[in-house]
Amino acid sequence: MTHPQVRPDPAFGLLKLYDDALPHVIRKPGAPDPSIPWLIGVARHKLADHWRRVEREQRGLRLLDGEPTSVEDPWDALVDRIRAREVLDRLGAHHRAALTLRYLDGLPVPEVARHLDRTLHATEALLVRARAAFRRIYEGEEGSR
Repeated sequence: MTHPQVRPDPAFGLLKLYDDALPHVIRKPGAPDPSIPWLIGVARHKLADHWRRVEREQRGLRLLDGEPTSVEDPWDALVDRIRAREVLDRLGAHHRAALTLRYLDGLPVPEVARHLDRTLHATEALLVRARAAFRRIYEGEEGSR
């Protein structure tokens, strides 16, 4: 009787990679320690890069097959995303983390609270303040254009 091979838990490999890479990623003296929202953000960006690469490959294959491709101008959506990112960058770290976890990562409020080590009610209040701060900056920029 043969037993299937037991593979090591991939989480340990990720932790080792993280520990090995950290000194190379953060070189500035006095730089803050990476946080869970930072790591989630990096992973989210890498995943978005992957899906963009897959879409480019698929688009190239459709062109080779002679399939017509739809021509959409993503400029308006891209501009809004760029502006939204600029606004997020101007927010305080606690507001940016809360909004990113809730709306970009799609986590429910209790999960956001857990990641931020806050109570549910404190997180709900933080999200209200963060949305208001985001809106003030976003609409203030809109009015100045």
